[in-house]
Amino acid sequence: MSDASVPTGAGAPRARLMGVPGPDGRFGEFGGRFVPESLVPACVELSSAFDEAWGDPSFHEELDGLLTTYAGRPTPVTECRRLSEQLGVRVLMKREDLAHTGSHKINNVLGQALLARRMGKQRLVAETGAGQHGVASATAAALLGLRCVVYMGEVDVARQELNVFRMRLLGAEVRPVSSGSRTLKDAVNEALRDWVATVETTHYCIGSVMGPHPYPYMVRELQRVVGDEAREQCREVLGGADPDVVVACIGGGSNAAGTFAGFVDTRSALVGVEAAGGAALGSGVPGVVHGMRSMFLQDEDGQILEAHSISAGLDYPGIGPEHAQLAAVGRATYHSVGDDEVLDAFRTLAATEGIIPALEPAHAVAWLLRAARTGEVPPGSTVLLTMSGRGDKDVAQVMEMQS
Repeated sequence: MSDASVPTGAGAPRARLMGVPGPDGRFGEFGGRFVPESLVPACVELSSAFDEAWGDPSFHEELDGLLTTYAGRPTPVTECRRLSEQLGVRVLMKREDLAHTGSHKINNVLGQALLARRMGKQRLVAETGAGQHGVASATAAALLGLRCVVYMGEVDVARQELNVFRMRLLGAEVRPVSSGSRTLKDAVNEALRDWVATVETTHYCIGSVMGPHPYPYMVRELQRVVGDEAREQCREVLGGADPDVVVACIGGGSNAAGTFAGFVDTRSALVGVEAAGGAALGSGVPGVVHGMRSMFLQDEDGQILEAHSISAGLDYPGIGPEHAQLAAVGRATYHSVGDDEVLDAFRTLAATEGIIPALEPAHAVAWLLRAARTGEVPPGSTVLLTMSGRGDKDVAQVMEMQS
């Protein structure tokens, strides 16, 4: 566990960051457990089961074995020489796009699927936007012999047809959601309703660092492997030094939380990049949604506003509560980029490095392009960027936009 701390102001006490939250699951003023009374026992059961499993060497042995022999860990850090030369900064990429199923999502899902089996659950329900978490959930369910239902907004079903086919090929049932904005927020709503009705036999496999306690903490710990690996790999490449800047895209924020956990106790600047149409930390206010207190896009009456992003995975009107805390205490900064910048970054990375990114991490690339060109990231800096997924799923969408 990290024992990191940062000052919260001149003379202020130092607050521990990215460690174990208290029993109420709070990260400062954010987090918590705001669920119907019928779900409180399930959350308590899950919290207890995760704490027990996380302290059990045999659980880690099985999970680590799967991460190595099935998911393909450790993923490498790639030096992006041509992009570095173009930008005047040294760019390293943590290659989660090379993990099995094509993104970091498999790290979290394998852990939760093992935990579900340990708890005696026979069924997984999951929500997905870009489809990568749905694919990972369907993959783990097939591997462990569990039934799997994935909720996905109709808008996302249409723009991620390939991932929908992959989920069904893996044996999962995909249930399109027609309510609300028909995107990720609404898929979460339906998955929660399913869990309430089937909690005795079902584990809700949340895909990001969001939801009621223990999910934000549990998912961050299951994704910590990204940051822990990257920190050691960067030190090998940089002669024992840490990167000046660590950057990752943010929707709910699991890939960023996992990456930041490895660097939160270093001097590296931590940067999260949101979609301009879903910038909860740029335009949001505190509120309670989906079982957690965090920052959300809301109108003056407290109604949740629709988010927009070219990427289905960042099309969410809020952010994980631990990110809200990191922003509040100043340990991480959060920025947003627009769709045009993302498309430019998508093409730039493909043309300079032969890496086609998913549209989600293309947001992080877009911020880096802007920040290096404007001097926000000074010349000669070293930057680690988490390439959280590959762009196979998005090529058809980008091609249609260009036609």
